[in-house]
Amino acid sequence: MLDIGLIRSNPDLVRDSLRRRGADASMVDQILAADEKRRATLTEMEKLKHEKNVASESIPRLKKEGEDVSGIVAEMRALGDRIKALEGEVAEAESARDELLKIIPNIPHESVPDGDDDSANVHIRSWGQPYEYSFTPLPHWDIAERLDIVDFERAVKIAGSRFVLMKGMGARLERALINFMLDLHTSQHGYTEVLPPYIVNDKSMFGTGQLPRFEEDLFKCRGTELYLIPTSEVPVTNMYRDEILEADQLPIYFSGFSACFRSEAGAAGRDTRGMLRVHQFQKVELVKFTSAETSYEELDKMVQDAEKVLQILEIPYRVMQICLGDLGFTPSKKFDLEYWAPGQNRWVEVSSCSNCTDFQARRANIRYRPAPRAKPEFVHTLNGSGLAVGRTLVAILENFQQPDGSVKIPKALQGYMGGVDVIPLPAAKQPVAT
Repeated sequence: MLDIGLIRSNPDLVRDSLRRRGADASMVDQILAADEKRRATLTEMEKLKHEKNVASESIPRLKKEGEDVSGIVAEMRALGDRIKALEGEVAEAESARDELLKIIPNIPHESVPDGDDDSANVHIRSWGQPYEYSFTPLPHWDIAERLDIVDFERAVKIAGSRFVLMKGMGARLERALINFMLDLHTSQHGYTEVLPPYIVNDKSMFGTGQLPRFEEDLFKCRGTELYLIPTSEVPVTNMYRDEILEADQLPIYFSGFSACFRSEAGAAGRDTRGMLRVHQFQKVELVKFTSAETSYEELDKMVQDAEKVLQILEIPYRVMQICLGDLGFTPSKKFDLEYWAPGQNRWVEVSSCSNCTDFQARRANIRYRPAPRAKPEFVHTLNGSGLAVGRTLVAILENFQQPDGSVKIPKALQGYMGGVDVIPLPAAKQPVAT
């Protein structure tokens, strides 16, 4: 949520931000009008309260002097009725202002490029070269079915479309990736491991920006105000909701593993085959709490931490800076990591790393004290995928497929796989020697 003080002092900045996003800039004027009405009404209300107090204080003296106070009592009653009415007007104006504040996106950093969609994202750097094959590489859904490590049909029978049932070496590879990522981030990058709840309340969803604007993307528990998490960013960021941290606690790094649940309401027809856009997937998330002075430096570090996963696994990738039209609601600045998927002949996102500045912290009321007895300030929050586990598994299947139909296991994962270095074709599917 934006600071109302910022909108009061620099409304043109917010209007320009909304125009660049293709949003309705008149919301700024509506907010300012509601805010001005609230402030003016509040001033009038406080003036009347003062008049009522003065009149109330005069009654004992006038009674003692034998004066008739019935007129003053009637005046006080009228003042009380007017004050009560004004309290309702203040609440109404405040509600109108705050409802609009809830749906205004964060102010983009000055370095964020303009653009309407992901076609305008900017290439920053690449790592590794796409592998060359002596055969036509297959997409991951064909590879997984041939290896018998996934069962799409039974997943549909159990839960419906956009669900995946991993089994055998596929399930083991996913577990290996989770352990590898958590071990890397906690032992080498300084993150503290967190295993958060997979269900959160509506206050948590509001704090990180999913509510109220994006409720259709969530799975809600019927008859409650509880939701399945779309990412562990939600529970981990809300760990410090309504708390004040000390300056020497910052920066705080957490790495949270969780299952993630998304309705994919806006993704009809996109990536319907395979394991890329599903209702349930697993992810290792990176979350940081920092001061305003260091948050963009910490964003660069977070991107590097996520990159390290792909480098160790020897998966070619590129880093893209996200343009304004693809930026999303809460970030001020965001980078995506995309790996090369030879079976699909395209780049596929595997991580997004964002600096949300104080936008989420204001919604969740997360503050820190920059010095002893100093006035608390809002922290800056950052989050990033470190990485999306299922998509990393897909990257391995497509990049390390072999001419005989098997898939090599990256060296860094072999210890997590009990020494297994290849997922072979089942005997029934292996070619017969002639």
